Amino acid sequence: MSKRVIVMDVDGTLATSQKEISPRTKNALIKAQEQGDLIILASGRPTSGLLDFAKDLLMDSYQGLLVSYNGSKVVNAKTHEVLFDQTLSIEQAKAVLQHLKKFRLIPMVDKDDYLYVHDVFQGYIDFQGQPFNVIEYESRGGKFKLCEQDDLAEFVDFPMNKIIVAGDPDYLQENYQAMMAPFKDSLNCVFTGPFYFEFTAKGIDKAKALDTVLRPLGYNSQDVIAFGDRHNDMTMLDYAGIGVAMGNAVPEVKAMANHTTASNDEDGIAKFLDNL
Repeated sequence: MSKRVIVMDVDGTLATSQKEISPRTKNALIKAQEQGDLIILASGRPTSGLLDFAKDLLMDSYQGLLVSYNGSKVVNAKTHEVLFDQTLSIEQAKAVLQHLKKFRLIPMVDKDDYLYVHDVFQGYIDFQGQPFNVIEYESRGGKFKLCEQDDLAEFVDFPMNKIIVAGDPDYLQENYQAMMAPFKDSLNCVFTGPFYFEFTAKGIDKAKALDTVLRPLGYNSQDVIAFGDRHNDMTMLDYAGIGVAMGNAVPEVKAMANHTTASNDEDGIAKFLDNL
């Protein structure tokens, strides 16, 4: 197939540090769609947190795809048809949330329009030497209303696409192995940012989601150009025929990517596509 599939992580990749798409990058991606390329956003964000970006890129006109929750859900940007959806079971979710009570963390789960937390007033972590309200950050990014629950493990009675926990970056590095220990063989457990650690169903990642939905559309991995910056992007960069690390990517991503481009604040995606 001559047409390309252009897949991008959002935070740290497509979006600038101001959480916007730069004009140059926007124009490059709209032009690609006009030429017949398929655009896919692949993020740890919930689907609701991708819709504005998709609209900005006119993906609803070109039927682009939205890979959300680190690959556990795929939605058509135009029709909102769900093409893939693999959730945690209720039993798995309860077990994770119960285990995480042992740690100094902020667990968050979403359902419909709400993000559920233990205490909306205890949302601060230490990030880059400054207090950072991670509950506000997550709720605004996903466009969620907030709701408190005294015990999230008792509360969850529904399957969910992921469980996200936030914490001080140093604390997460010191404790993530203990956090994931009971689930390392039954769930997918991964860092999605310096202050985020997430749990999804076993075998779920961005590459799995891409392969599941692209093959029926007539594409294969060699048609894919993928851009990313964090550990949860590594599977899709490895899957893609061309895997591109952003200039701001963590060292592990740069080491395994085929190419490195400029940073998300320097139009890295547009510059790489222009060079092609």
